[in-house]
Amino acid sequence: MIIGIDIGGTTTDIVGLNNGQILNPVSVKADDPITSAAGALGKFVEMVDLPLSEIEIIAATGVGSMQIKDHLLGIPIKKIDEFDSIGTAGAYLSGLDEAMVISMGTGTALVHVNNGGIKHWGGSGVGGGTMVGLSRKLLNITTIRTLMDKASKGRLGMIDLTVGDIAGGGLIDLPESATASNFGKVSDEATDSDIALAIINLVGQTIAILGISAARAERVNDIVLTGKLSIIPLIRKVVDGVGALYKVNFIVPGYAEFATAIGAAIKAQA
Repeated sequence: MIIGIDIGGTTTDIVGLNNGQILNPVSVKADDPITSAAGALGKFVEMVDLPLSEIEIIAATGVGSMQIKDHLLGIPIKKIDEFDSIGTAGAYLSGLDEAMVISMGTGTALVHVNNGGIKHWGGSGVGGGTMVGLSRKLLNITTIRTLMDKASKGRLGMIDLTVGDIAGGGLIDLPESATASNFGKVSDEATDSDIALAIINLVGQTIAILGISAARAERVNDIVLTGKLSIIPLIRKVVDGVGALYKVNFIVPGYAEFATAIGAAIKAQA
């Protein structure tokens, strides 16, 4: 069995790959890279009741992987480039030969995949870390789950400026509900729920527009979303709204939240 492990900025993901079958994806909080990697591996083997001797290799990727040495709990480590892992997983999980793959994690990375070729296209510091940081400062909320609960009753019209607010209606290609400025119309009567929803909208729209711009530049029709943010319903609603506006289809494959770890394991067995 091959183990893929993605040591990120806030979480460490681990997954098993055995004869092409994805096994028991697990996430743990990433405080210290070595400690979180060892903890994730221990949790994984306990869940599947697997002796360490049956693990051939650990494919390590992510920002924290550089701090891992040649072995972890006696198992050899193979370092896999993070962008290669993202692109490999995006193509494998979606079944597409060509796509723009977006990894939505603490920050955002974009990778163009084209018939096995993988190119890091770019990225943004706007991501899950942005949501947590803004919510902590503005709302004293420290988890994404709490932020989502708070945002469920939010009203964007109390925070965001729309095309309709400025033009009195829609424009040729833009409906009146389209965002003209995130946080551009903060009302004195805005509630914490309104602010929470506006934070989510800001992050989701930024990632979606970045992905659409990258896909258009490469003349790619499909955009694959991976990472922890990709499976959050409110984020998906925002991204899909942007997709509908620009007539773009965003794809979220199975195991999207563990994609980078899966991609590392696939690359290691190639």
